[in-house]
Amino acid sequence: MARCLSFTAARDRCYDRNFSAAGLRPTTTVLGDGATVHFWVPKSPDPARPPLLLIHGFGANAKWQWAGYVRPFLRSGFDLYIPDLLFFGGSEAPGPDRSDAYQARCLAAAMEALGVRRFGVVGNSYGGFVAYQMAAMFPEAVERVVLISAGVCLEERDLAAGLFVVSDVAEATSILLPQRPNKLRQLVRLSFCNPPRVMPSCCIWDYIQVMCKDHVTEKTELINALIKDRKLSDLPKITQPTLIIWGEQDRIFPLELAHRLERHLQENSQLVVIRNAGHAVNLEKSKELCEHIKAFFLNFSLKSHKNQMCYGTRWKIIVRFADLSIRRLASKLPLLVRKKTWINQVNV
Repeated sequence: MARCLSFTAARDRCYDRNFSAAGLRPTTTVLGDGATVHFWVPKSPDPARPPLLLIHGFGANAKWQWAGYVRPFLRSGFDLYIPDLLFFGGSEAPGPDRSDAYQARCLAAAMEALGVRRFGVVGNSYGGFVAYQMAAMFPEAVERVVLISAGVCLEERDLAAGLFVVSDVAEATSILLPQRPNKLRQLVRLSFCNPPRVMPSCCIWDYIQVMCKDHVTEKTELINALIKDRKLSDLPKITQPTLIIWGEQDRIFPLELAHRLERHLQENSQLVVIRNAGHAVNLEKSKELCEHIKAFFLNFSLKSHKNQMCYGTRWKIIVRFADLSIRRLASKLPLLVRKKTWINQVNV
């Protein structure tokens, strides 16, 4: 009965309807080892529209984190593929592997099963760890990468060194997987630069019951596998062009990790630091973030189109992206080519 009256469950159903109305449909891919990966995919895939894979982080499920991006990206000309990571939403696996590399293999296998051979990837927070692994493991499939607040350059010793607000994995897990209202409030305060002032306990309990009670053991193992024995020296350098986006006030993954990642990737990366935003920059500054992501991929797509025009390839309608004229598109691109790193001055 409580579920039927749940505001959280009702909102989740609204997201289902919104995704469907936008032209997406749910599907589940069963992999060879028994893992099942739930996706939102285009109802009518168009080979002329570049595929874009959106990977969520820790939290509810993919719908809650990407709802504000679906229509803008679709209007810009992308075919969207939005999965639930294993043990989130409708995805799970029977085996013991909890590594981000395993998550990457499962998503890559699912994309291949869906007939998508080459695509761009956007990964948010934990999803950025998975996106990075996909780029490293499957360079023939991943064209470009956007990493949002993804501390892939963290090391296990950073916890003891005081880089984070927590000093051990157990404390981090209690916040990232909140089971009581005080922990969810703490997570919100750490994630947002401007957290909501009022958080009624009844709403918090409802959210925890609907969104935070499933697969707690498996999600705890995901966090442990992510941090245990992690060293920067073991992190491969991905070869794809990479856009790094970070909230200036991030307290989950401090800004130092963004600069560390930029140094690790060197000339292959670009860094955007968004002011007045925390770790949940994807929710606090969704419009601004969306524009950066579109400009990053549109630049690449337009160049591909111009290079292949004489061969009459499938990129012939890329110039329709976002209904932007060439002049309007060009006005956005200097942000990405004038210099490698900048702090965005626009407050949205």
